[in-house]
Amino acid sequence: MLKKIIKGGNRKPSKSDPNDAGLYGYNQAANRNSVSASNVVVNHASRASPLASSQPGGPAAVIPVVPPSGTVEALPSFRDVPVSERQNLFLRKLQVCCFQLDFSDTLKSVREKEIKRQTLVELVDYIQSGSGKITEHCQEEMIKMISVNVFRCLPPASHENTGQENADPEEEEPYLEPSWPHLQLVYELLLRYVVSSDTDTKVAKRYIDHSFVLKLLDLFDSEDPREREYLKTILHRIYGKFMVHRPFIRKAINNIFYRFIYETERHSGIGELLEILGSIINGFALPMKEEHKLFLVRALIPLHKPKQISVYHQQLAYCITQFVEKDYKLADTVIRGLLKYWPLTNCQKEFLFLGELEEVLEGTQPAEFQRCMVPLFRQIARCLNSSFQVAERALFLWNNEHIVSLIAQNRNVILPIIFEALERNIQSHWHQAVHGLTVNVRKMFLEMDVELFEECQRQYAEKEAKAREVEEQRELTWRRLADVASQRGDEDMVTV
Repeated sequence: MLKKIIKGGNRKPSKSDPNDAGLYGYNQAANRNSVSASNVVVNHASRASPLASSQPGGPAAVIPVVPPSGTVEALPSFRDVPVSERQNLFLRKLQVCCFQLDFSDTLKSVREKEIKRQTLVELVDYIQSGSGKITEHCQEEMIKMISVNVFRCLPPASHENTGQENADPEEEEPYLEPSWPHLQLVYELLLRYVVSSDTDTKVAKRYIDHSFVLKLLDLFDSEDPREREYLKTILHRIYGKFMVHRPFIRKAINNIFYRFIYETERHSGIGELLEILGSIINGFALPMKEEHKLFLVRALIPLHKPKQISVYHQQLAYCITQFVEKDYKLADTVIRGLLKYWPLTNCQKEFLFLGELEEVLEGTQPAEFQRCMVPLFRQIARCLNSSFQVAERALFLWNNEHIVSLIAQNRNVILPIIFEALERNIQSHWHQAVHGLTVNVRKMFLEMDVELFEECQRQYAEKEAKAREVEEQRELTWRRLADVASQRGDEDMVTV
C-alpha cells in the first residue's frame, strides 16, 4: 500500500483526474508530508521509545507535521458535490486531517486549526448520518488518519521529572491535552465508525487489529480524564462488536494490571479499565471458565495492594462483587484475598476494605462463610480496637441482616473471637458513637445465646484475672530487684 501511495505521488495528475488533490484544496507539497500510521507509537515522553534508536532500514521516528502557510484550503462540504464524488472528497478530507498542528501556541496556525476542526466535524457527521457506505479503501485511510492523530508520545507524568516522592494522585492536577478540540473529534469519528450498523466487522478487523487495540490501551495512561472517558467507551464498543478480539483485549488488560501492581504502581487509567471489565464480567457465561477465575486471583485481588487504591477502589469492588454474584463459591477465595492484602497502618484503606467486605459478605453463602470466618473475625476484632473511623465501620457490619444471620448461625465460633475486643471498647473507648454501637452489638449477642455469652464473659474475667496476677507478679519481681540493688549500694550497681 505504501509503494502504491509513493507511486501515485510521483504520477502527474490529469486535469480531469478526480483523485487529483488540487481539486479539493490539498496540494502535492502537503502530500509529501503525510505520515504513515504504521510508524506511530504511543509512549511517555520520559520513557524510551522503540523508534528513538531505529535500526538501519527500519522505520524513521515520526515528527509532527506542521503544514506550510497556504497548503491547507477549506474543502467543499459533502452536500455541495455529486454523490459519485463523495468518496473522493472523503479521502481528501482525511488527508487534510493528517496534518499535525502545534497547540502549544494558541496564536499559531489559527486558520489551519479551524479548517481541520471543521473538516473533522464534517467527517463525523458523514459517518453518523450513514448517507453513504464508505469503501474499504476509505476505511483503511480513515483508520490511518485516526492513528496519526491519536497515537502519540504522551507527556511525562508530573512525578517523573522531579526528585520528589510520588504525590497522592487524588491531589495532583491532571494534565489537559491542549489539542483536545481536534482530538475529541477524532475519537468521536472512531466511535461513530465502530458503532455504525454500516461497519462490516469482517472488513473493519483488518484495520482495527491487535496492534491498533494495543496502542489504544497504551493511551489509557493519559492524564486527561476526557481522553480516558472516550477511550473507555471506544474500547468497550470494540470488545462488544469484534468478538475475535475479546481474548486478546482481556489478556492485554491483564498485562497492564501486572505491570501496575508489580512494577510501576503508577497508571492513570486503572479505574476506566476496571469499568470496562465490570461490564465484561457481568456477561460471563456459567459455569465460569478457569481463565476468568485465574484473572480474579492473579490480577483483580492483587490490585488491593497498591497505595493509590482509593482512586479506583469503587470500580474494583464492583468487579469483585460481580464475580461473587456470578459464582458464590468464589466468596471464600475473595475474602481470603482481602485478608492477605489487608492494610496494617493505613486507616483510609482499611475503611475501604471494610466497605468492600460487606458487599462480598452479602453474596456469601453459609458454607463458604464457614471456611473463612475464623481468620475473618480475627481481623474484624483488630478493627474494633483500631481508630474510631475503622472501628465504627466494622461495627456497621452488624446493621446488615444477611451478615447478622451468618454470624448467628456460627455464634459459637465468632463470639469467643471478638468478645474481648467488644469488652475493651465498652471499658475504655473514648468515642461515643463507637461505644454506643459496641453496646448494641454486645446486646445482640446476649439475646442470641445467653449461655454462650455468659461463658465468654466468664472466660474473659478469668483471662483478665490471670493477666492482673501476672502483672502483679512482674511488679513484685521488679520491687525485689530494686530492694536488692538498694542494699548493695553503689559498690557494684548504679540505681537509676
